[in-house]
Amino acid sequence: MAHSRRTGTTVTSGSVSGTQSVERALSLLEHFTEEQPERRIAELVELSGLGQSTVSRLVATLESLGYLFRDPRSGLHRIGPRVVTLAGVALNQSPLHRAARQVAQNLAYELKLGANVAERHGSEMFYLCHFEGPLAPRTFTLTGRTAPLHATGMGKALLSDLTPDQVREAVGAAYPAYTPRTIVSLDRLLKELDQVRSSGYATEVEELAFGRACVAAPVRDRSGAVAGALSISGSLSALDLDNRQGALADKVIETADQISISLGFMGPSAHRVG
Repeated sequence: MAHSRRTGTTVTSGSVSGTQSVERALSLLEHFTEEQPERRIAELVELSGLGQSTVSRLVATLESLGYLFRDPRSGLHRIGPRVVTLAGVALNQSPLHRAARQVAQNLAYELKLGANVAERHGSEMFYLCHFEGPLAPRTFTLTGRTAPLHATGMGKALLSDLTPDQVREAVGAAYPAYTPRTIVSLDRLLKELDQVRSSGYATEVEELAFGRACVAAPVRDRSGAVAGALSISGSLSALDLDNRQGALADKVIETADQISISLGFMGPSAHRVG
């Protein structure tokens, strides 16, 4: 390790090299995705643009620390248990997650639908917890996934207390269409948010995926600001919004208010209009 210092700084050449190694190692982890959860060394070399010896060294280090796991039969690498441990630490430090987890689980059990809790991270919503009911089974967890704000019920709930300029900044200029029913313009989104504020809840009907729907409501913190969102979700037939939308909306609002109170919100409860 070199010990020379740049004049006027406390950064050594060794620390610069160390920082670069950390950045490179973390960038390798980012190449493991839902679509490609397993990777070969050769793939990581191609994707990262780093040399094979560098990638091999970094992968070996990540594997020894538990951040990657190598399947001895296939030779493929995948995310290791240490990442799951750190994810659990992060979730357990979230006040919203702590306040909502049991409540959402109870809601999924009661309605037999999916129950989800999310918060906004920049231009995306981030699932903090997710529970499946028997009418909304999934073979995977949504926890830790992200989704677009403009195409989801919880995204609309998360945006509902923002000004038009803030909505524009939060969503950005692009409105990708996931289905023919996706909102694809700021004007239409703002009209939808007016409805969310008026009724106290948001809906999503085949806007992100065909055959799926949800009803969502905002969760507020001590200051009254929207801190998260709660939703119930499932297939179109399971939710049956034509006949049950009002009852489901009331239940979601009531449950979201319960979480808000746990976060210290003392304002008037949201209520559905009409």
